[in-house]
Amino acid sequence: MNERRKPLVILTRKLPEPVEQRMGELFDTRLNETDRPMTQPELVAAVREADVLVPTVTDRIDRAVIEQAGERLRLIANYGNGFDNIDVETALARNLTVTNTPNVLNEDTADLTMALILSVPRRLVEGGTRLVGGGRWPGWSPTWMLGRRIWGKKLGIVGMGRIGTAVARRAKAFGLEIHYHNRRKVSPKTEAELGATYWESLDQMLARMDIISVNCPYTPATYHLLSARRLALVQPHAFIVNTARGEIIDEKALVAAIEAERIAGAGLDVFEEEPAVSKKLLRLAEENRVVLLPHMGSATLEGRIEMGEKVIINIRTLMDGHRPPDRILPGGS
Repeated sequence: MNERRKPLVILTRKLPEPVEQRMGELFDTRLNETDRPMTQPELVAAVREADVLVPTVTDRIDRAVIEQAGERLRLIANYGNGFDNIDVETALARNLTVTNTPNVLNEDTADLTMALILSVPRRLVEGGTRLVGGGRWPGWSPTWMLGRRIWGKKLGIVGMGRIGTAVARRAKAFGLEIHYHNRRKVSPKTEAELGATYWESLDQMLARMDIISVNCPYTPATYHLLSARRLALVQPHAFIVNTARGEIIDEKALVAAIEAERIAGAGLDVFEEEPAVSKKLLRLAEENRVVLLPHMGSATLEGRIEMGEKVIINIRTLMDGHRPPDRILPGGS
């Protein structure tokens, strides 16, 4: 009996070693040893010969790439929770299956969100840098390095999905009041557990919060959801944290608001033009008015391995003639 041909799986970036090793055992796997992002011509070459393409959120798999896919391509198995980097509509029109890796990064992202919620008002990064690089600490003083209290403050969560709910659980343990805006209310049980207050109007919630955490997915409907108009509603003492997608906030308007002291500060793990970061944001960071992180929300070894395991399950399920568990359906968001 002839052994069935292993599918050619092309990875666009370097993945954790346990994931690559397992893929190599199961599939005809082509690795990206250099971890250099693929150019568009390289992505086109990959889809022309692969059975499965495994891109990451930084790879733009748009119409121009998908329309040049070869007859062998059956699956675009995105290594990431989001899939706004893929033209899903064009892929589905070409009878390609698209999958993602949901629900494995909720706790990791919530941990980092909570870290930013703490670090920005309490000036943790600024304080830490005073002890390194030749900085001088004059010693304890009643009025030096004063931040803002966390306990008892109102936290407004924009997007109360799995990550938003995980953030709320952590924040409640720190004594914050939980408020949220979502497309629909969470279950009465979850509301009761968190003591959460639902706001149907995002505008009204933003105007009353001390800290705002952005945790909604990025879709065409959430592009610049926190627009210049909405940012103008935020109280001058409030802080904004974003670990979702940079495009959800009008970054230029946010910078202008912080520069003018209409908003107290921000903690950002994502940016509109990643990997480029606005020079004005970098200047604000140097002035200790914002805390910036290089998209680290999901950066745990455990989380990245679990993502890879989901990719493998999706590939194996499709190749066995079944529907992958994490397939993106038409109109999915």
